[in-house]
Amino acid sequence: MRSLQLSLRLALCLACVATFPVRATDIIVSAQDGKFVRVDGRATYPEPAPPDSLVVLDASRFPPVVTGTVEGLEHSVQGPPQAVAVTPDGRLAIVAAPTRYDYVAKKELLDNFLQVIDLEATPPKLIGKVDVGAHPNGLSINREGTLLLAAAHDGAVKVLAIEGKNLKLLDSVKVGEKRMSGIAFTHDGKAAIVALRDENGAAVLAVDGPKVTLTKERISTGVNPYAIDVSSDGQWAVIGNTGVGRTVDDADVVTLVDVSKRPFRAVQQISVPATPEGLAISPNGDVAVAIILAGSNNKNAYFHKRNGSVTVLGIEGKKVTKLGDVEVGGLPEGAVFTPDGKYLLVGNYLDQDISILKVDGTKVADTGKRFKLPGHPASMRIGSQ
Repeated sequence: MRSLQLSLRLALCLACVATFPVRATDIIVSAQDGKFVRVDGRATYPEPAPPDSLVVLDASRFPPVVTGTVEGLEHSVQGPPQAVAVTPDGRLAIVAAPTRYDYVAKKELLDNFLQVIDLEATPPKLIGKVDVGAHPNGLSINREGTLLLAAAHDGAVKVLAIEGKNLKLLDSVKVGEKRMSGIAFTHDGKAAIVALRDENGAAVLAVDGPKVTLTKERISTGVNPYAIDVSSDGQWAVIGNTGVGRTVDDADVVTLVDVSKRPFRAVQQISVPATPEGLAISPNGDVAVAIILAGSNNKNAYFHKRNGSVTVLGIEGKKVTKLGDVEVGGLPEGAVFTPDGKYLLVGNYLDQDISILKVDGTKVADTGKRFKLPGHPASMRIGSQ
């Protein structure tokens, strides 16, 4: 009888596991660029190259574990490391920045589509591509999971409806004449901020259901605004600025923006080391991190170090304070906080792995733990973005 009871309990436990999959907010996706390798500051495309890929991680466990890998897609490290997004229900991942390399012409070719990944499939798989008419980079999905915004190289923001597991292009909103980069919905979903990568500053879009329009509002930034993140409490946005020409090895700035009321206002520009690629705000909004290249992609850079770093910024009141720097791997790109805010994951492009950092209040420290990836991590997002 006792063995029968134990068997029944085990069966019930297994049923529970099957019934309750990984929560959407615990899904982290990392998009890999398999073809591009920077050697001493020089772009190379070794042949043969591993395929570009998307890795799906379960952040409900520590350390996070890989639950699926998708190949047969296109991705690039060229652009902000927020060129992938996850729907709030965890059903889909959207991958932007599609590129392929023509080894005969020796040229990287930029494609103009978004890629739709079914995360519910076992294993996850690529189920569609949607042409948006220009090369898309930064992505943002609203909290309802009904609308996707893609910042593109033609100076426009592409507006797409999310209908089940399909994307439908609704509109192309002209914002500038040159490349857009990062983009983010505000917490209430009624507005979005997009970085004018080549024209400087950030533009504000009004969002009313599926209708997206350009407002006259502009936000002051540093030079070459790049990645953007908005706090989940609806108070702040941060914008990383990567400097003139992207090859100039100068210190840069991060912009703190008050998004609690309109018009949005930049309230501080804080200096950070050379080239903040990725950017993220912790779930409780009191810490932001800038992911710093530190010349790790070029041995001749003025600030060259073998590894990049994480600059930790404390947010209190209307002020940002630099709290310190934590070394990670070579050419770090994307970064996400886990949903509970206790860990920070940083993708190291050159090392093809992810660093795991421990977050304790406003203190961030390297755990020394990393896990390998099947390619170079170029973009990273979480379901609770």
